Amino acid sequence: MTPQLTLEMQYAVQCRVDQARITLPAPVVNWAVRQVQDARVTSVLDLSAAQWAERAGPKNSSYPAFLAFARDVVEMLHEGTGWEVEYPKDTWRLDRLPGLTANAGKPNPRNRLRFDRIAQPWLRVLVKRWSRLRLSSGLAIGTVINDVTSLTRFSTFLTEVLPEAATFATLNRSVLERYLAWLSTSGAGPGAKTDAVTSVGAFFQAIRQHDWEPSLPTTAVFFPGDLPPRPARVSRRLAEHVMAQVEAPANLDRWTTPEGRLVTMILIQCGLRASDACTLAFDCLIHDGTGAPYLRYFNHKMRREAAVPIDPDLEADIRAQQHRVAQRWPLQHPHLLPQLTGNVGGGRALTYHSYRGMLNAWLTRCDIHDEHGEPVHLTPHQWRHTFASRLINRDVPQEVIRVLLDHESTQMTAHYARITDQSVRRHWEQATKINIKGELIDLQADGPLAQAAWAKTRYAMATQTLPHGYCGLPVQKSCPHANACLTCPVFVTGPEFLPELREHRSRTLTLIDKAEAGGHTRMAHMNTTVLTNLDTMIGQLEQIDEQRAGGEDAS
Repeated sequence: MTPQLTLEMQYAVQCRVDQARITLPAPVVNWAVRQVQDARVTSVLDLSAAQWAERAGPKNSSYPAFLAFARDVVEMLHEGTGWEVEYPKDTWRLDRLPGLTANAGKPNPRNRLRFDRIAQPWLRVLVKRWSRLRLSSGLAIGTVINDVTSLTRFSTFLTEVLPEAATFATLNRSVLERYLAWLSTSGAGPGAKTDAVTSVGAFFQAIRQHDWEPSLPTTAVFFPGDLPPRPARVSRRLAEHVMAQVEAPANLDRWTTPEGRLVTMILIQCGLRASDACTLAFDCLIHDGTGAPYLRYFNHKMRREAAVPIDPDLEADIRAQQHRVAQRWPLQHPHLLPQLTGNVGGGRALTYHSYRGMLNAWLTRCDIHDEHGEPVHLTPHQWRHTFASRLINRDVPQEVIRVLLDHESTQMTAHYARITDQSVRRHWEQATKINIKGELIDLQADGPLAQAAWAKTRYAMATQTLPHGYCGLPVQKSCPHANACLTCPVFVTGPEFLPELREHRSRTLTLIDKAEAGGHTRMAHMNTTVLTNLDTMIGQLEQIDEQRAGGEDAS
């Protein structure tokens, strides 16, 4: 080999060792050296990556992989790294752009951002500019890749439907409406269709904000109604029938690695996102003033630290994992769950995809089935939904659940409340309700009409909650009583509203006195009817309270 080629191969070997990811057997190095000798080149850069791959043929992957690695690191040494090197190219090698925000638990050192699929040069120029701005501002790589994919889809639309488009000046509202129609007939899924609208809209907004292209018409905007409808969200929590199998000690013992078992227990008991669990720091245990243990983690979605309480058993499992990691990598162990392969130095965290593979193999070994006897296909994120739903069914307040899930707002947590009504149903079944005549409303939990009555009442409680009770009108009917609920035959109330009913009675007496004094006979008569109903309901509810108090004293 030439002196230049010898230095390049030596440099490649040193770079591979410095990465401390995988071993580099001597046969692999010898094979790569023979390849460059047989090619009769003076530098590995004399041939492209595709040409080296063609010469390698169907050899075992570790052999051509090192040859490709050698060319890559030599090229990086020759060209340098950073934006000034990558930006002019139509395919960005993201591993050569230091400081980007990678997606947690999903590293991909070979990520590429491809602009060569955007056919219009005038569009490609600003898409690249926008992408650089978003990446350098800290946006996750995966988000920017999705944006470029959506704008590539928009480019395809222009090529097929409007090939004469030569500038941004042609992109008015009429063109966007044609784009929406084209998008609706494409084979893209609901999420991709939504991204295809929101990403293009955000791109146009950035163009105006930064004054990149004054010719873009002001009518080139999307409106909220333009977004294609998304399928209704359904509960993603796992049935307790499935969870009983997942949590069975015999099945948990079928994990072949303690790392996989530990991640699973953390997801079930703490409700973390899988990417946050896989990337836990080695020193992830903290304690409060009473000595109670907490699991500290980094919420990558919200970009902040958070903590969740854990029980002593899970703390002991984490301590055991820390001991195993410290024994295997005594010099460096930044992660509680290091990647099990390709991680000689211990510096790489377990990836989400590695855990998914381990999980799928475990589910197959355990032969976990649903209530129909079909094999269960679950995702790690379903345990987060199950965790939240279980808490709601145990009457844990939504604000507490919001903190445990580290949600930004209660609206994010409210989704879990909407998909599980067991706790609200249980409270309703335990309560005693009466109507305006003071008659008891019997709602039998196990009766044949229980589910129908529950559906009616639950809907009314959600949409027609009143100051003193609930509306019992069937959901298909409209209310003929306007705001006169206290004279309405389908009004229902209970002992929990006694203070409000008494207060309303006092206000009603005052209104009757004022109406009679002012000669407003009709108003006085209307409020007298309300007063009669209030007296009836209050009297009946007070009797119920007295009977309950007597029963409790007797017990």
